[in-house]
Amino acid sequence: MTEHWWQAPCHALDERARQAALARDAQLTKPGGALGRIDALVPQLAALRGCERPSLDPVWISIFAGDHGVAAEGISAFPQSVTGQMLANFVNGGAAINVLARQLCAKLEVVDLGTATQVGPLPGVRHLSLGAGTANFAEAPAMSMEVCLQAMQAGRDSAMRANGEQSALFIGGEMGIGNTTTAAALACALLECDPHNLAGPGTGLNAAGVAHKCAVIKRALVLHAGCHDTLGWMQRLGGFELAALTGAYLACAQQGIVVLVDGFICGVAALCAVRLNPACRDWLLFAHRSAEPGHLAVLEALDARPLLDLGLRLGEGSGAALAVPLLRLACVLHEQMATFAEAAVAERGA
Repeated sequence: MTEHWWQAPCHALDERARQAALARDAQLTKPGGALGRIDALVPQLAALRGCERPSLDPVWISIFAGDHGVAAEGISAFPQSVTGQMLANFVNGGAAINVLARQLCAKLEVVDLGTATQVGPLPGVRHLSLGAGTANFAEAPAMSMEVCLQAMQAGRDSAMRANGEQSALFIGGEMGIGNTTTAAALACALLECDPHNLAGPGTGLNAAGVAHKCAVIKRALVLHAGCHDTLGWMQRLGGFELAALTGAYLACAQQGIVVLVDGFICGVAALCAVRLNPACRDWLLFAHRSAEPGHLAVLEALDARPLLDLGLRLGEGSGAALAVPLLRLACVLHEQMATFAEAAVAERGA
């Protein structure tokens, strides 16, 4: 059997660094566990980064954009032209993720995988032109297997660029009208769930709109019922940007780059990545719980505890970017707090 690139081993964790971080934490001037999940987070980061006192800088953010043929079913409150318009907004620095990236001093790249409306060339955007969006998956496979693999490779290439810049933390974001429908359909297939349990309002559908979205997803699941593997579901129900995110997460795990997973759509990409190579799960941190109802099921399937729960549903990697300061502060606390000996503070008695 031919081994594909995503099946290659992931970067090994440094257990000595984890134990060293645990030992240091035990000596810091605070009761054990007083910082709650922060206390557990730093040793995990130490194992991922391979040092007792980890840092998560520099930060790399890749935004993947692509349109979805299923938008023809009327499953979004916004027209498909918004995808291309938002690409221009990214270039002009006006989107939420632009503001957050500037504040984080993060490298931000934008990858256009294929939009329904002609938007290029835009300065600074990588236009890959895999197609004018995917096909309507309620009527046919979303894309060919060749294109699905090309989208995954695009994500891998982004991870390689991040690695070339010695990035410590990778954030993937997405833009594509209709992609909550795509993510919900993929999650239903992978988790064997009813669409009514996972599909949500996306960009602002009312109850009738959500019910219609569920009906479209059910049609698609029946149409593609012969599929039984993750890659096949990605090809039949996925989106260009979701496949790229999957490829990026897998490549980051193989290169030893910590991944901070954003919301629902990115969470489904993470689920795909873990199904394709379970060892990559160690490299995935989860930024927040989205307002989309299906995200909880995805997080539970991944045994993931997100850092934030703020009712976010913007996408673009914005929720992950918002969580970066928390991770940075966790590292700084571990680095700069005095030990009991340094501060001449009595330790807890026996």
